[in-house]
Parts: sequence; structure tokens; C-alpha cells
Amino acid sequence: MKSTQSLLGVSWESFQGMSTAEQSACLDDHDTPYHILMSQQFSRERLDALGHLATRIRIISKTREGNHFLKGLLFDRRAMLYFTQPSSRTFLSFSAACQILGLETEEVRDTATSSEVKGETQEDSVRTFSSYFDLIIMRTQLGGLAEKMAWMLSNAERPVPIVNAGSGADQHPTQALLDIYTLQRSFEEQGGIDGKHVVFVGDLARGRTVRSLAYLLTSYDNVKQTFVAPPSLQIGDDIRAMLTERGVEFADAATLDEVVADADAVYMTRIQDEWDTEETTYDLSDFCFGLPQLERLKKTAVVMHPLPRREELSPDIDHDPRAVYWRQMRNGMWVRAALIATIFKCEPEILAYHD
Repeated sequence: MKSTQSLLGVSWESFQGMSTAEQSACLDDHDTPYHILMSQQFSRERLDALGHLATRIRIISKTREGNHFLKGLLFDRRAMLYFTQPSSRTFLSFSAACQILGLETEEVRDTATSSEVKGETQEDSVRTFSSYFDLIIMRTQLGGLAEKMAWMLSNAERPVPIVNAGSGADQHPTQALLDIYTLQRSFEEQGGIDGKHVVFVGDLARGRTVRSLAYLLTSYDNVKQTFVAPPSLQIGDDIRAMLTERGVEFADAATLDEVVADADAVYMTRIQDEWDTEETTYDLSDFCFGLPQLERLKKTAVVMHPLPRREELSPDIDHDPRAVYWRQMRNGMWVRAALIATIFKCEPEILAYHD
């Protein structure tokens, strides 16, 4: 993707007023740090290249010599993991990805242990981190904060890349990247992702992983998307409008059983009741995956879940080869390592070593 603008010199108000396409163009300017903030930054070409690089890193890491090579790539760089929203998988995945490439890491996971407890703004906290670190990976409950921090650092005297590891209910781009990589690997002997039917189930209104993946899937040809959720948790109108604009076939279903037999991938999600402002009860009887659904699933299909799971996904299916959510989680480490390597322009060295 060619950039047309730069965050350098752009006011925050102007950046906020841009379309998503214009914002992603700003973020892709090679004269400023390569921030990773939204799924819209990734074309199919870039997704394929990232998956290729992730696989090469995975293969190289299987030998002691390969691990030594990888750890030497970024031994002179440091990363800050700024996770003020609870996380285990995403945090550990990024931490492991940094270790694979030799980056030293530090972390802030509770603002009570930082100067924010004294009243320091998050903007000043991130600006402070940029004085000591070469990369800031951040996860926050506040939508739009990662974008604002990227804008701020692009216009600072020491620009540092920001990676969005989850921002409010907006986007979770790196989760979507590992989801795409999982689909790439799952269907590599079935013609790839093109032409597949992906069924999303659960809390789709507040599932930022679903929002990001729904967009990335539009980069592939003839992928049908079906949304299965209680009415109050159905996918938002903005996603529907995006799919319509991009000419993607999509549909709603009232129950999982209606569509499970036709699915190539079933993407389960939990109810994100941490966003509820009052106690709410959901009837999930039609939105769970267990042995009855597994019996009707294609032999070539896969079941995915970003985890953590609750009652919506039965442990009874864990040992079926179509249950790929544990592989999906491990794939996150490889994709995030590939993403960090891309930010610091290590791809040529990695590919040359593998070849």
C-alpha cells in the first residue's frame, strides 16, 4: 500500500476527521514510525507476506542455531508492554515474540504502579516511555487512545512505533492477523481462504476481534460471512455497511445449528459482560459449540476462538483436529514476531537466512 500523507505535521483534529482509509495511509508513511493500529492497514499482499514471514520464523526457531540467529536480530532494541487492560494471552504472546527476536522488555500492567496514580496523564506516561524504549505495545480499555498516542509520538522529537494490542471495543488488529494466519495454515491444502464460509458466533457487537477479522476477510475472494448472535449482541451497522460497500456476501442466523453444516470456519466468542453497566442475563443455548455441532461440521472445517472461553465452547471437542484454537493461540506468537520484525525491517535478513 502506498502512503499519501504523513502523521508528521497533521493536527490531531485533522487526523480524527479523516476516513479510515486516509488514516491508514498516514500510518503507512515510511518517513514516520510504522505504527500498527488498525486492520485497514493490511492489504492481501501484506497479509500473505506477513504469514510467509511468520512461517519462516517458526521454521528457523526449530534449531538452536536458528534461535541464536533470531535473538541477534534486535538485541539492541527495547520494548515497553503498556497493558492497562487485563490480559494474559496477548501480553504473553507479545512478550514471547519480543524474546524470539532478542528485544529486552519492560512492562506496566497496572496504573497504580506508575506515576498515573499521582495524576500523570496517559499521554505523558507514553511520552516518558518513548524516552527509554524503541517500541511501545499498548492495550487499553479506551477506544482511540492508541491512535492518539501514535499521532503524538509521530510529532515528537523522538518518534517511536506504537502497536495496538487492543483498544476499547474498536479494534484488535494483531488478533485478527493471527486469525488470518491460522486460516492460511488451516486451508493451505484447500485452495486457501478464498471461497470459504466463515461463521461468527457470540458477542459480535462488542467483539473487537470479530470487527477486525471481518474487515481482513474482505481482502480475499468470495468469502461469505455469517453472524450468529442474540439480537442485542449482533454485529454493528458499521460492519454491515463496510461489507456492503466492499461487495461481500453476508447474512445473519438466529442459531448456530442453522449454519454449522455449511461452515468452513466457526469463530466462537464469549459474552463480554465486563462491558455491561448492569447485571444482564443472556440465553446462550443456541450459541454454543459442543459435540452435537461437531458431528455436523465438515471434516475439512475448523473451530476457532480468541479465548478465554466459557460455556460457549465445550472442552469435549479439544482433541478433535478441527479444534484449532490452541494452535491459533500459538500462531499469535509467530505473527507478532513477524510483525515486530517488519517494523524494524528485518524481513530480508530472515528470508535470506531461511533460504
